Amino acid sequence: MQWLILIVIIPYLYFLLKIQAGLASIKPFHPEEKTEIFISVIVACRDEEKKLPFLLSDISGQNYNHDMFELIIVDDNSSDSTFKVASGFSSIKNLKVLKNTGSGKKKALRTGVEASEGTLIITTDADCRTGKNWLATIVSFYAENRPEMIICPVKLESGRGFFLRFQELEFLSLQGITAGTSISCNPVMCNGANLAFLKESYLRYADSLHEELASGDDVFLLHNIKKEPGRNILWLESDQAMVTTQNADTLNSFLRQRARWISKAGSYNDLFTQVLAIVTFVTISVQLLLLTFGLFSPGLLWVFAAFFALKSIPDFLILSNTAWRYEERSLLKWFVPSQLVYPVYVLAIFLYLLRHKTGADF
Repeated sequence: MQWLILIVIIPYLYFLLKIQAGLASIKPFHPEEKTEIFISVIVACRDEEKKLPFLLSDISGQNYNHDMFELIIVDDNSSDSTFKVASGFSSIKNLKVLKNTGSGKKKALRTGVEASEGTLIITTDADCRTGKNWLATIVSFYAENRPEMIICPVKLESGRGFFLRFQELEFLSLQGITAGTSISCNPVMCNGANLAFLKESYLRYADSLHEELASGDDVFLLHNIKKEPGRNILWLESDQAMVTTQNADTLNSFLRQRARWISKAGSYNDLFTQVLAIVTFVTISVQLLLLTFGLFSPGLLWVFAAFFALKSIPDFLILSNTAWRYEERSLLKWFVPSQLVYPVYVLAIFLYLLRHKTGADF
């Protein structure tokens, strides 16, 4: 039994401690000088008439020359007044409000990119909030480093109660993995809620982003660029470049979102991402099995406890690092209960996926 535990846990420890090493080397970005280039900000949205005005207000208040950016809102077949709300906003000089030429967020994004005039594309979501230096910081980072893609930080808005805190903690862990692997020059994920990339890079791979799946254009684009020799994908460490997004308000919407994210994993073509996903899934599955069998055979509970402790070490290191950087240290008190619930949460997503067999169902 001990050897089996070691065989499972050692790869997990290796990968996560390597990610933690990347996090430990992160240096915050401070712009050396203010730079201006013409950029395109794209928001693909559906039924966001209530949330969109807040984002529009944030973008209209950007500390960036309004002559040097355009905002493209692509309405993805909304059933509410999203198109009307966006069209009636007059505080942004270069505003384009378009109808999706097809269906789905991926097609909406492509509609926006094809209509854009900027060399650099920045994407976000209608339910996000930004600071006033958001665009200026991303542009300065691009001007200093000239990457093909910039992965920018995202955090969930703060909430009360275990359900919302669990979401925040899990999202922090994903951000930690995103940053740690990016700093180590082997990025595995990104978030379209705060992402910048070259227009030409997107158009080069537009037909390879799996439009048949409901989501994942951001990660599929990342993996395609990553395969290029000499590609340059960078993490931008700056609270000025961070956006805040909303958490799921119900358990069903939370599971639905996470199932949608996971359902696209089978289409990943990046080996490192595949291996990391398999190692993580096996580790969590063994943890759940040990807990289950331990309830019927108390002698196994010490094995579960040892496994839990070993797994928790790199998990906590990554979370604590990210929590400090994101000024969310109070979340760490929820770490132990979240760790205990996490295997059950993964099982719940798996069962949800069984009920909804294709990504299109999400």
